[in-house]
Amino acid sequence: MDLDDAFANAAYIPQADDYPPRWAKKAEAFREKMAQNHRARLGVAYGDSPRQEMDIFLPKAAPKGLVVFVHGGYWLRFDRFSWSHLAAGPCAQGWAVAMPSYDLCPQVHIRDITGQIAHAVTLAAREISGPIRLVGHSAGGQQVCRMGAAGVLPDTVARRIARIMSISPVADLRPLRHTRMNEALALDAAEAELESPLLAARPSAPVTVWVGADERPVFVEQAAALATAWQADLTVEPGRHHFNVIDALEDPESAMTAALLQD
Repeated sequence: MDLDDAFANAAYIPQADDYPPRWAKKAEAFREKMAQNHRARLGVAYGDSPRQEMDIFLPKAAPKGLVVFVHGGYWLRFDRFSWSHLAAGPCAQGWAVAMPSYDLCPQVHIRDITGQIAHAVTLAAREISGPIRLVGHSAGGQQVCRMGAAGVLPDTVARRIARIMSISPVADLRPLRHTRMNEALALDAAEAELESPLLAARPSAPVTVWVGADERPVFVEQAAALATAWQADLTVEPGRHHFNVIDALEDPESAMTAALLQD
């Protein structure tokens, strides 16, 4: 198997280059609207580096709890500014949504990103009371799964996790060691195993795994394997690929938003 090709999403998505600017434009419009309505706390620092900041978007009334969205990009690209609009669905349903950026490889290792996201979740949990729901896409799907591991989050925060939703996750990092990406990721065998949710114990919180049916086969396979290993709910959504499977979070009435917020 050509592993570089197996994990190449954009090469198999029509007009793939159009997606990032479209995401950024929608995200900016959402941030501006929420800021004008005094429902946004932008640039909340949770760590020492410039990228260790998050935006928190608030519902109209007192929050029912906290949703934390962790973005993807193979731990190599993107930041919180491309995804703000995905807070629309949970916010409309009464939930606060925190969206952190984080440092990227090769400046840091994936294990360092895990520590940064744990700090972001912990700080957001201090800002917003109530249950916590974690949702992440691709590399972010790996990250929210890691938050379910024992000792990653403080016990007081971990006990508040009501659901983890992992969308199109990279659940097994071991194959990435044999891709060109690893020149930047610098994964060795030990870190690849440590950071692979598929090899970890099932979290105590309920888990939902979601993937598009039209994604690269390796993502469908890894999502199914994770759902089996963790006895998690699995949705393979027809007609969705790696770049549009997350769109449903923008819709407060979507099946994905409902699954994230279900008791």
